[in-house]
Amino acid sequence: MKIEIIKLSESKIAEKNILQWPIWSCEVSEFDWEYSDQETCLLLEGEVEVSSEFETVRFSAGDFVVFPKGLKCRWKVMQPVRKHYSFN
Repeated sequence: MKIEIIKLSESKIAEKNILQWPIWSCEVSEFDWEYSDQETCLLLEGEVEVSSEFETVRFSAGDFVVFPKGLKCRWKVMQPVRKHYSFN
């Protein structure tokens, strides 16, 4: 179960209509999370480290991230986050 981190072009962001997705925000914090569905998100602000039994990844503003369904992980928000998100 790998977390995908991708840099999308402006045209891909527009094609996927990402800027119309809801926005989620979070202050500096740490918490456990489990994904009951696949989540895709585009970070607008912030820096995050996510750890699972499979890997530890870091992502920040401008990154497009895909979290697989069923992933159990720990979020460490190092800088306040704002992101567009969608569950599939």
